[in-house]
Amino acid sequence: MESINISSVLDRFKLTVSSTKENTTIDSYSPVDDNFIGSVPVTIEEEYNAVIENSAAAFNEWKQLPSPKRGEIVRQIGDALRIHKKDLATLVSYEMGKSLQEGYGEVQEMIDICDFAVGLSRQLYGLTTQSERPQHRMYEQWLPLGIVGIISAFNFPVAVWSWNAAIAWVCGNVCVWKPSEKTPITALACQKLASEIFVKNGINPAVSSLVQGDAALGKLMAADVRIPLISATGSTKMGKSVAQTVAARLGKTILELGGNNAIIITENADIETALLASVFGAVGTAGQRCTTTRRLIIHENIYESFKQRLVNAYEQIRVGNPLDERNHVGPLIDKDAVAMYLDTIDKCKTQGGKFIVEGGILEGQPFLSPYYVKPCIAEVDSSFKVVQTETFAPILYIMKYRTLQEAIAIQNDVPQGLSSSIMTLNLREAELFLSINGSDCGIANVNIGTSGAEIGGAFGGEKETGGGRESGSDAWKAYMRRQTNTINYSEKLPLAQGIKFDLS
Repeated sequence: MESINISSVLDRFKLTVSSTKENTTIDSYSPVDDNFIGSVPVTIEEEYNAVIENSAAAFNEWKQLPSPKRGEIVRQIGDALRIHKKDLATLVSYEMGKSLQEGYGEVQEMIDICDFAVGLSRQLYGLTTQSERPQHRMYEQWLPLGIVGIISAFNFPVAVWSWNAAIAWVCGNVCVWKPSEKTPITALACQKLASEIFVKNGINPAVSSLVQGDAALGKLMAADVRIPLISATGSTKMGKSVAQTVAARLGKTILELGGNNAIIITENADIETALLASVFGAVGTAGQRCTTTRRLIIHENIYESFKQRLVNAYEQIRVGNPLDERNHVGPLIDKDAVAMYLDTIDKCKTQGGKFIVEGGILEGQPFLSPYYVKPCIAEVDSSFKVVQTETFAPILYIMKYRTLQEAIAIQNDVPQGLSSSIMTLNLREAELFLSINGSDCGIANVNIGTSGAEIGGAFGGEKETGGGRESGSDAWKAYMRRQTNTINYSEKLPLAQGIKFDLS
C-alpha cells in the first residue's frame, strides 16, 4: 500500500490547515499510516471569549427566525453533506481510522439527522391543560436555551456533533463545538460546510462555531455560565468532571459516556444472526464505539458450539488499511489506545481469563502505522474486575449462563448502562428481557446487536453512561426550556386552590 495522499480531499473542502507544527497548534496524524495531515490553531482564551460573544449575538437574531425557516437552513446543510459525502467519509476514515464503509455510515447519520430535524422544525409542540379556574386557559410552550456547547469524542468525529447541532439549531439555539483534539480536521470540514450555508442565506455564521483545544478548553466551556447546556460525549471520568462543574453553576447537561454492552444468546437464537451481530458489534470501529459489544452471555447448551463458530469467524476478519474496503478492521486511534489494549489483555490473563483467540499488535504490515491490533476473545467469569470496565479496543469477553434470569443479572451487573441485546426466537424470553425485570440499559434490542442505532430513536444510557438522550424521539426537549402559561380572559381574578383575597 502506498502512502495515502489526502491533500486532494482537503483541497476540495478548501480547508486552510498548516503544514507546520508549533506549540500553538493541534497536529493531526492519521492512525492509518501515522502520516501528518495538518495543523489547526489552538483556540486561546481571548479568542474563545470572542466566539461566545459572537454566538450570543447570533442567537438574538437566529431565535427570531420561525422554526420552519430554521429547518430550511438545516435541509440545505444536509444537501451539502450529500454532495460531499465521499470526500467527508474518506476524511473521517483517514483521520479517525474506522473502515471506509463506517465512514460512509457516519456521514449518512449526519444527513439523516438533518432530515429528521427538518421535519421536527414544524413539530415543536406544547400542550394545553385544563384550568381549575373559569375562563382561564393553561398551556405550555418550549423556547430555545441560547448557546449549546458540544464536546465530542474521536470515535464519531462528526456524527455526534450533528446529532446535537441539527436539533439544537431548529430549536432556535446556536452551537459552539469543541471536537476531539485527535480529529480536528474532520471538524473543520464540517464547520466550513455549515458556515457556507449560513452565509449563503444571509445568516450570521456564528450560529455554528468551532473551537479547537484539549481538555482544558472543555473545562472552560463547562464552567462558562454563558452556556446553559453542555452536551458531552466521552469517558465516564470526563463526564463526571463535566457534570460536577456544570451542576455547580446550575447549568444543564446531556452526557453520553461509557458503555459495557452485552448480548445474551439464548438456546432459542437464530445462530447465524447472532454470530454476525456479535462479530460486527465486537470488532466494528476496532472496538472503539461506546456501543461496542464487549460481553457475550451464552446459554450453556450452545456455549461450546457457538464458541467454535466465533473462533472460525474471527479467522476471517481482515485487519488493515481502513480505506481498502476489503478490510473489516482498521487501527486503534493512537499509541495510548494500543497500550491500554495490551494492558487489559495482561490484566485479563492475570485474573484468570483464557484467550481462545489471542490478541497482540499486528505485525508485518508495510506502510501502515503501529496502531493495528488483533481482535481477540477471552473466556472469563462475569465477576472478573476487568470485565466490569470499558476498554476502547476489540477485546470480547464470553461467559455462559443457565437461566435467563441469571443472564439478565450478569448483563446488568456492570456500572455502565448504554446498550444491550438478546438473541432469541422465543417471545417470552424477548418480552422478559424488555420488561421491568429485564435490561437496565437505555437501549435494549431483540435480534440485532448492540451497535448501529438509528437516529429516529432517542440515544443514550443509564448509570455511569450518564442518563442523557440525543438524536430522535423527543430528545429535542433537552435543548429547550419549558414555560407554563396561564391566560385569564374573565373579568375577575379567581385564585388557584380556591384561595380568597379581597381588598374591599
